[in-house]
Amino acid sequence: MLLIVGLGNPGKEYQNTRHNVGFMVVEEIAKKCGFSRTFSNFKAEYYKEKLNGEDVIFFMPHTYMNLSGEAVRAIVDYYKIPLENIVVIHDDLDLPVGQVRLREFGGPGGHNGIKSIIQHLGSEKFKRVRIGISKNPLIPVVNYVLGKFTSEEKTLIDEGIIKARDAMIELPKTTFQRVMNKYNTKEKK
Repeated sequence: MLLIVGLGNPGKEYQNTRHNVGFMVVEEIAKKCGFSRTFSNFKAEYYKEKLNGEDVIFFMPHTYMNLSGEAVRAIVDYYKIPLENIVVIHDDLDLPVGQVRLREFGGPGGHNGIKSIIQHLGSEKFKRVRIGISKNPLIPVVNYVLGKFTSEEKTLIDEGIIKARDAMIELPKTTFQRVMNKYNTKEKK
């Protein structure tokens, strides 16, 4: 079983904010694949589907970003999902808006949702899909990540979300390494 986790914050006030790109990708996957039946358990909302012949859970923790690890740990324990079958999709301040970077593992890079998951799983050995949101040195980080995309950024982030969506739809029929090689993007000049 594959677990694909999109990070974000629940609630209407957080919809379409920079910090919610993980949720946006999961929602795009559901829309593209025609998933309609969501489950609510493990302090999360999720889809449990067959995709390319594989069992996949598309998971959106509702514990708020800083406690994402609680929900991830609960579903990992329940379904006995190995760390190598976990992919976490999240925003990244250090990448340009809309740039997509897949990684096999790594540290939290200052992301509190990833810190929480590492803490609760006791390991950094899970896969990542990082989607760039850039940063603005004139706006405090908390305000920036909880802010909405500008009209100029919207086109770029929509492209990144679609690219991440397509990578995750393709993942169950191939290896993460192949998906990583195909979908990692270069910075646009």
